[in-house]
Amino acid sequence: MLFIDNQKRLTKLKDKRFGIRQAFFYFRYLMINLSNLQNPEIKNLELLARQVVEGFITGMHKSPFHGFSVEFSEHKLYNKGESTRHIDWKLFAKTEKLYTKKYEEETNLRCHIIIDNSASMYYPIVKEQRLDQLNKIGFSAVAAASLMEVLKRQRDAVGLSIYADSYQYYAPEKGSDRHRKMLLQQLENLLTTTSNATTETYAYLHEIAKKIHRRSLLFLFTDMFQSSVKEEKLFEALRHLKYNKHEVVLFHVFDKEKELIFDFDNKQRRFVDVETGEHINLYADTVKENYQSAVSHYFESLKLKCAQYKIKYEEADINKDFNNILTTYMIERQKFL
Repeated sequence: MLFIDNQKRLTKLKDKRFGIRQAFFYFRYLMINLSNLQNPEIKNLELLARQVVEGFITGMHKSPFHGFSVEFSEHKLYNKGESTRHIDWKLFAKTEKLYTKKYEEETNLRCHIIIDNSASMYYPIVKEQRLDQLNKIGFSAVAAASLMEVLKRQRDAVGLSIYADSYQYYAPEKGSDRHRKMLLQQLENLLTTTSNATTETYAYLHEIAKKIHRRSLLFLFTDMFQSSVKEEKLFEALRHLKYNKHEVVLFHVFDKEKELIFDFDNKQRRFVDVETGEHINLYADTVKENYQSAVSHYFESLKLKCAQYKIKYEEADINKDFNNILTTYMIERQKFL
């Protein structure tokens, strides 16, 4: 992946055999100045998450998602053969349908949010973290906080793991307000720090899998960059997460405009790898076609692999809103229970 000089670099890039390793080189080589850190505009993540969720709820009421509601019913339809002990006869008198009561220990879901905090997640550099201007780590933090807001309203327990080149933070699934505020503080910290760490996602997913013993719904926010390990090892780790009958949702966080479409003007620019500091000078149009082909192929292979291992794959474009994140949660929750 290292190039000796610019001439050899351009020769390599013009080669039609441009592969995913070369694509990763540019996928991670971002036009940044590592000395420019941002002072996030987001002051109250909990309030922002509440606004995101309330906007989502308003939109949902106008959408074709009939049957979804923010306050989940504490009843379920009676299935033939089940015990009649918990049938709600008063509700039957009103609806002429048989429902059984669902008790709190049966209805509450356990959810664990996992966030990749490596250097590549801090792309793009933004002067201020705002709802309409987030980098990948900022998007992941706000998305996670919004999920936590919905989980709170559903009375579901939530845990959090953050990793980069080390296992930086772990908190098990709990439902108390004090616990949630502690997790929100960790997410707010992600908005006020930076990172130059590489990551070996597969290693920490194995570690997380060992910690989560009770069946849970797991959400992983990552840009799927690996510094050295083949993707097979990453999917082995994702399969390990499913070992205890966990359901896994992979939110693939990326900047579609820059990291997939490679939409840069054709001035000569320096692309810098945020994780290694390596750099290369080139004209974007020189590599754009081959880059798009390689990265699109990689994205498709990720989707196929996830489908093969029964892992829910969702694109999470940082230039879009959070409705897809929250809708995915609602659907997966229904399937999980």
